[in-house]
Amino acid sequence: MTNQATTAPPISRLRCIQCGAVRDTADQDFRCPECGDLLEAYFPGWVTPSGPRAGGMSASELKERWLQRKLSLLPLDQSGVWRFRELLPALNDSIDAITLREGNTPLYQLQRCARIAGVQTLFAKHQGMNPTGSFKDTGMTCASSFAKQAGFSWVACASTGNTSASMAAYASRGGLKSLVLIPEGKISWSKLSQSLDYGAVTCQLKTDFDGCVRVLNDLVKRMPVYLLNSVNPHRLEGQKTAAIEILEQLNWEVPDHIIVPGGNLGNSSALGKALIELKELGLVSRLPKLSIIQAHGANPLFRSMKESGGKSIQPMSADTLATAIRIGNPASWKKAVRVLQSTGGACEEVSEVEIALAKAEIGSDGIGCEPASAVTLAGLKKLVRSGFVKVQDTTVLVLTGHVLKDPDFTIAFHKGELFKGTQFGEQVGVLKSEQRAPIVLDPTVDAVQRVLKSAESSH
Repeated sequence: MTNQATTAPPISRLRCIQCGAVRDTADQDFRCPECGDLLEAYFPGWVTPSGPRAGGMSASELKERWLQRKLSLLPLDQSGVWRFRELLPALNDSIDAITLREGNTPLYQLQRCARIAGVQTLFAKHQGMNPTGSFKDTGMTCASSFAKQAGFSWVACASTGNTSASMAAYASRGGLKSLVLIPEGKISWSKLSQSLDYGAVTCQLKTDFDGCVRVLNDLVKRMPVYLLNSVNPHRLEGQKTAAIEILEQLNWEVPDHIIVPGGNLGNSSALGKALIELKELGLVSRLPKLSIIQAHGANPLFRSMKESGGKSIQPMSADTLATAIRIGNPASWKKAVRVLQSTGGACEEVSEVEIALAKAEIGSDGIGCEPASAVTLAGLKKLVRSGFVKVQDTTVLVLTGHVLKDPDFTIAFHKGELFKGTQFGEQVGVLKSEQRAPIVLDPTVDAVQRVLKSAESSH
């Protein structure tokens, strides 16, 4: 990696999450050849006579180094991922990281949503403010760079939309070719348009997301194609940096709760991994509770935790309008269970109507997000009601996608058409206070004035 600091890069290896087998490289499906389970990166190079140290530096030295880099003009330092490179697998010196200046996303305080949820202090880490509009960019900068280092010319993913957009952008930026497999008719066209514009070969398969994954897993065993779904441990290494940013933005004051949407469960696994590593390195003294929220129609982890305590998972046919988390057989469920257990977090489910209401409420705080992100606020309300989250607790919601990722959902919601003709039709009364459909008027000042006065009196 060029433009690196003078400190020694971290020494990382890959380890199976099930049997513990260790290796330096992975097969193309990123599965353990011994037992078939997932791999994760770990850092034996952190072990020193002075205790765990990344890059040979103490916790205070790391914090100071990361802050100094924010003033740098080097592309590597301007990335909110590679700025924390002491905690990442290292690229070879001859390889430039593929970066679009990802990360560095804002942490917003949500005052209106806090009142709605019944808590005093509520923040939103908005990963939708990444270059392609979702949290996937933080993982893709890392994984695509390792694809380039390994000499691949083709990268590929199965996607509900956000992964394909991100992968296509980073592939194009890095001079790679990309293949996208998406479920036919089951993703947002706004997301699909991104991968098309970024030059990906895009195939709509007549199946769901999990069917696309099965095809892709067979494909990478037959052809020299680099897999960029979240089973790739380098993806999760990049994604974990959002947790480091959250702590840095809170001046290293650990929040009580971090709440994350649950789809394929790679992101919650990555954020939890980061929190555990930060505590190991002495950067924080305690862990926040990391909780995962799923849509009722795509809730295999919720069911697993309820029925077996996370010992097994039963795949399901997923069905939710929150397309980014419409996944019935999540690849990283074992990693997610470990995070829930390590941090003491909860797993909850929310309904379609609860998601739609929460999305509009986040929008009314001036932020906005895609539907899948809104499960965090909907879930927080339930966790407050159950007493798991206390009124005085500081909570951070991780918003994973930009409001423009699914404008059709937003328009249908405000026009009152989102649940028309569905089983949820009788529940939509709670949505009316947040619906703001366009008002068709005659082109006169009087007509507009009457609407303005009516709106003023209703506030």
